[in-house]
Amino acid sequence: MSEREPIHEPALPLIDEESAWVHEAADRFEHAGAEELLSWALERFHPRMAISAAGGLDGMVLIDMAWRIDPGVRVFTLDTGRLPRETYSLFEEIRVRYGIQVEFEFPDRLEVARLMQQHGPNLMYRSVDLRVACCEIRKVEPLKRKLATLDAWVAGLRREQWRTRKNIAKVELDRDHGGIVKVNPLADWTLDRVRAYIDEHDVPYHELFDKGFTSIGCEPCTRAVPPGEPERAGRWWWEQDTDKECGIHCSVQLLGTKSDGEREAERAGVREEAS
Repeated sequence: MSEREPIHEPALPLIDEESAWVHEAADRFEHAGAEELLSWALERFHPRMAISAAGGLDGMVLIDMAWRIDPGVRVFTLDTGRLPRETYSLFEEIRVRYGIQVEFEFPDRLEVARLMQQHGPNLMYRSVDLRVACCEIRKVEPLKRKLATLDAWVAGLRREQWRTRKNIAKVELDRDHGGIVKVNPLADWTLDRVRAYIDEHDVPYHELFDKGFTSIGCEPCTRAVPPGEPERAGRWWWEQDTDKECGIHCSVQLLGTKSDGEREAERAGVREEAS
């Protein structure tokens, strides 16, 4: 049995028997190839399983790989309303190349309107709390609604991407989303391996990767980064002490991102000690 510690804290108590087979599957596929894991997942969960894609290289590898196994594979994306133009071009290319009708999930219009009326369109730059609130409405809640209709989902997470992802298993019980199964076939892949697959199979990819971007998200919250920077350095680049997560793969607060209130309390404590 693997000694890997789970990233997520359980949202609800779990029956041991319910999660035991997931741990067994994680151990079974730890050293298996991504194609083997995807074949197993498609056979076991399709059609109540879908790949989550946002425009990243990893997601495109998964789409191409899964399509070669089963052309009927499902793919969904979270359309936040703030995506770059190039992201829509990529999803159109997916439709033409693979014949996959990407399932677009949208935020609640009234919640978005309420947030913008109260805090403005670019609230994310003013504080971490406001940025997280924006992510919650535009990404986290739509994902919850989507995953409530599935038994499993596939993500392009890799352990080397960021410190919050270094312990992910290839098969997980997603305790944040009703205990459905989460599959991470590329968990042990490197970025070089991802790029090699893209080149070898002529997989379409996001135009912004040719312009210095290393991660794709919402247009206001993503920028190009200099060579040698961590992959997610261009996400929420103005935040210097956060975990660079939006909350769809893990809880931002659980993984150490301090709220503005917590940071202010710490500063107040320092001022009191100094006085």
